Amino acid sequence: MTAPHTTGSARGRAGGIHCEELVRIFSTEGIEVQALQGLNLHVEPGELVAVVGASGSGKSTLLSILSGLDTPSAGRASVAGADLLTMSRRRRVAYRRHDIGFIWQQTSRNLLGYLTAAENVHLPLTLARHRRGAAAREHVDGLLDLLGVAHCRDRRPQEMSGGEQQRVAIAVALANDPQVLLADEPTGELDEATSADVLETLRSVNRELGVTVLIVTHDPTVSEHVSRTVQIRDGRTSTEVVRRRETDAEGRESDVAEEYAVLDRVGRLQLPEDYVQALDLRERVRLTMEADHAGVWADETQRAGPHRSDAAGTRPDGENR
Repeated sequence: MTAPHTTGSARGRAGGIHCEELVRIFSTEGIEVQALQGLNLHVEPGELVAVVGASGSGKSTLLSILSGLDTPSAGRASVAGADLLTMSRRRRVAYRRHDIGFIWQQTSRNLLGYLTAAENVHLPLTLARHRRGAAAREHVDGLLDLLGVAHCRDRRPQEMSGGEQQRVAIAVALANDPQVLLADEPTGELDEATSADVLETLRSVNRELGVTVLIVTHDPTVSEHVSRTVQIRDGRTSTEVVRRRETDAEGRESDVAEEYAVLDRVGRLQLPEDYVQALDLRERVRLTMEADHAGVWADETQRAGPHRSDAAGTRPDGENR
């Protein structure tokens, strides 16, 4: 994959994403729904991160805020240095046009059906008056080549495969050299093999251009294609999986994935659901503090029913803790 020859491209100037104690409350017919409940998220410039969560977890609300389509009820959020809470209407339009690129799940929202691939990529340049003439045509051709869809230059969306349509959509999102690329379920309508190809394309774009990429999805397999996966549950970030490559003493490389729980500023964390179920954790847990770690144990007194331990801390079997 070769980066397009551009002037002032995204390379080397990608922006970060920073959210602190982000809250979003929706009110309808007198009922309040808290979609985000003090969410914290930090993505460094040039990072490739996936945000994963089930339906109703708050990930779509988060993406709407980051894209400038919605505003939070409380907290702080900035993308590429832009304060999303204080932006004027004019600045918000400029933000969506220049600072970020956006990829929708539905192709019909990414590409205009009556335009060719080249014309679709050229359209953002025209609207932003970013490049003109030969410079614009060179930029468009470079992006289509970068995304591996140069052969689709003169084809309309209905003449392309699903994977080709999404690659052209990525080219459209990159047209104005955004600092941050946001993708909403970019593989939601694709089969497994094509999804993997599109995700690898996003990884190549991240590597070649240095643009920050945030993928929001319900598909946990996306974690295999990104350096960090952030899990959202009940409107908060709960866990993170960090992937890296390690080389052993004999020169063999392997992928290592480590899971972390996210600790908020008041010391709360969410244990992964599979941990809770496997250990049968309920209502409260017993904590121990060791020299280099903390232990979390099931509360045996709750399982003991009427034979609860006494105030001295003796377990039902008579053994002292």
